[in-house]
Parts: sequence; C-alpha cells; structure tokens
Amino acid sequence: MSVIRASRRRFLKAGAAMAGLASVPSLWMRSASAEPASERLRGAAIGVGGRGTADGNALAAFADMVACADVHRGNAEKFAKRYEGKCEIYGDYRKILDRDDIDVVTIGTPDHWHVKIAIDAMKAGKDVYCEKPLTLTIEESKLICQAVRETNRVFQVGTQQRSEYNEMFLKAVVLARSGRLGKKLHALSSVGQATAGGPFETAPVPDYLDWDFWLGQAPKVPFCPNRIGWNFRWWFEYSGGQVTDWGVHHTDIALWALGGENTGPTTIKPVSAEYPLGRELMLETMLGKRRWEDLPVAYNVAHKFDCDMVLPNGNTIKLFSGKNELIIEGELGRIRVNRGSLTGKPIEELTEADKKWLHDEVRKLYGGEPGNHMRNFIESVKARKQPISDVFTHCNSVNACHMANIAMLLNQEIHWDPEKQEFAEEDANKLMSRKQREPYTITL
Repeated sequence: MSVIRASRRRFLKAGAAMAGLASVPSLWMRSASAEPASERLRGAAIGVGGRGTADGNALAAFADMVACADVHRGNAEKFAKRYEGKCEIYGDYRKILDRDDIDVVTIGTPDHWHVKIAIDAMKAGKDVYCEKPLTLTIEESKLICQAVRETNRVFQVGTQQRSEYNEMFLKAVVLARSGRLGKKLHALSSVGQATAGGPFETAPVPDYLDWDFWLGQAPKVPFCPNRIGWNFRWWFEYSGGQVTDWGVHHTDIALWALGGENTGPTTIKPVSAEYPLGRELMLETMLGKRRWEDLPVAYNVAHKFDCDMVLPNGNTIKLFSGKNELIIEGELGRIRVNRGSLTGKPIEELTEADKKWLHDEVRKLYGGEPGNHMRNFIESVKARKQPISDVFTHCNSVNACHMANIAMLLNQEIHWDPEKQEFAEEDANKLMSRKQREPYTITL
C-alpha cells in the first residue's frame, strides 16, 4: 500500500472516531444563507488575485467572510470591498491564522506558496480549501499529506471537475470503471500549450506589492511584471507550467477512471518537450548546477510536451499539449469529455435503464449528490468527513504531473515506487525537491 493511500485511510478512521459521521452523507442541503447565525462558519481568503477571488467568493456563500490577505494590496482591497467593511485586510497571512474566530480558509496564491500556507493554517486549527495544483514538488506532496494526517483537518483541493460540470466527468469515471469501455484502458489527457515569451525587462517594485514575500521560497530576483498575475504559471520557480496547472485537472480524472488514484503511475516515458530556454539549461538549473538568478528573464517551462505513463494495473495515460479535453478509450468504446460536453458512441447508446443506472452509480461514487465543490468542502467540515477532492489522491495526481516534468527534463524513462515514494533513478530523485530560500522554508 502506498504511503499516500495509507494516509487517506488513517484520516478516514480518525475522522470517524472524532465525529462518528465519516460514512454518513451530509443532510445539510438547505440554503447556506438561511442558517442560524450560530451555525455559520467564519472564513478568510488568503491570496485573492484571479482564482483566489473566485474561491473566496465561493466560500462566502457558506461562511461569513471576515478577513483576507494578499501581498498585493490592491487585490486585497478590491476583494474586501465586496463585503462592505466586514472583511479585514492583511498583508501577512499569518495574522489571519493568529485569529481564533476563523474556522476555514481558502488559499488562492501562486503554486509555490500553497503548501507552506496550508500547513501553517492546519497547525493553527483551520480547515483548508486550497487551489490546484497543490504542490510545487513531490517532496511537498509528502509533507502536506503528513500534515493532514497529523492535524486531522479537513482539506479540499480545488479540482472541481470531481464535483461540477453537470456530472460529466463523474459519468466518464463511472463508465470507465464499470468495464463498459473495455478491460484495457488508455486515457489522453490533453491540456493545451503553455505560453512562451521573453526576455522581459525588470522594473522597480510597485509600492502596492511586497515582492520579497511574494517570492517566498523561490530565488531572490529583481521584480518583473511578467512573473506575477496569471503569468507566474510559465516559470519553473513558481509552478510546473501547463503540465501541472491544467494537467492535474484531466490527469486527476484519468487516474480515477483508470484505477490509479491510489498509486499514480509507475513508469513515465517522455515523448517530446520544447522549452523556451532549452532543456539542458533548465535541467542543469533544476539540479543546482546553475543559479536561477543567472537565467534569462523569460518563461522557462515546457510550452509543448508529450509524456506517456503506465499504471500498476497496466492501463496507460498520455499527457500532452493538445486540444483541451480528456479521452478515455478501451477495446469496447471511446468517450470524450471536457467542461462543455460528454460524447462518444457509448454515451449515444445508453438506454433509459442505463441512464438511471449511471445516475445512481455517480451518486455512489461521489458519496451523495454532486454539485457545488465548495459546498462539498463545507459539508465535509461540518461532518468531519473526507471531501471529494482529498489531499491524498490529489497528491498522486499532481505527482504524476511532476513525474512527467521530471522525465521530460531528464529525457529518459523513469520508474516510480509508490510504496517507497521514490524513483529507481538517482537524478529523478534529485528533482523531487527544491532548495528553499530562508525564512520561507516549509516545516511541519
């Protein structure tokens, strides 16, 4: 049994012992806003630019938003304005964690901050909803799983395809797991290209931004406007590029559908990858042979990529930069799903009896009525049960994406041991972690 799988089972056991409700579907379905004031949770949002704003506003449907934090003062002011003076603004997220009156937090920062803030929040007694991809490295995945296990907090990851989009992804998972597509399955996780660009000019740090805090564990470099906002995704210092950003959405569903959610892949085979600064330069930098500070000021993640993965059960996944969609196929049929449609002959041939069966099986898989991903988190907080996008299976999913990045950087096939949580290849193990800058290191 893998470390992550064992952690997930221990969490469920501990949650059941604590509340006696881990296996009971929540009956809390009435309007959140109609709850008695004494039952309303109090929430805060950490990182409120882009997705962080969406997450905070989603939480506000179920909790009173009393605080927000962002190193970009303008982001925090804009977010707080919606709550008419009831949402206190901080530049340092730790001020939120110091408050005993806050129950839950959302984390919508750039990827390289997710794990540190999440661990700090759980140690402070908060339940957490954190954006994907949850981790920057495989080592961070190990740490966050350990922290959830030790603190026994409820932790939901923002892979909302597990809950939303008219159940289309859930139906795809049920159909694949049921054998209706065949016994030998292959998934094509197609997630679009990353952006290539640069070199860019550096600039003075704006007075509304705490640049050193924004950088966090990442190398100290001069401010560049292209490093922040949406574009942080195209720098290995802060993200894994499109491979992890969108890759974790479809690959998460693919692993679930193909029976690999508790292990991830064991063989990872690079097919091709293109890097704006070249593969060799990025590999040498990631291995510590070159300084990040000496790289050209340009996007550096793979902008075109193709990588194959083999699961322990023999099913396979291809993660590549094609049209945004997930295809699952076997010897009996093929289905295609994205956020707009679920198509394929197996869908067209469903009878009314099949549709009822599919409806019921989706609810068995989900553990209740699918729908709002944030609602699932809040119900899980109240019942002290495992949410649908739990940290343990998510880390297997995001690790699969990290493994693709590692294999493509090394340009060699690599082999993962889910039990030992390590690679057979020495250089691959070296790429499981990054050097972290003080005082922003991650500690348990």
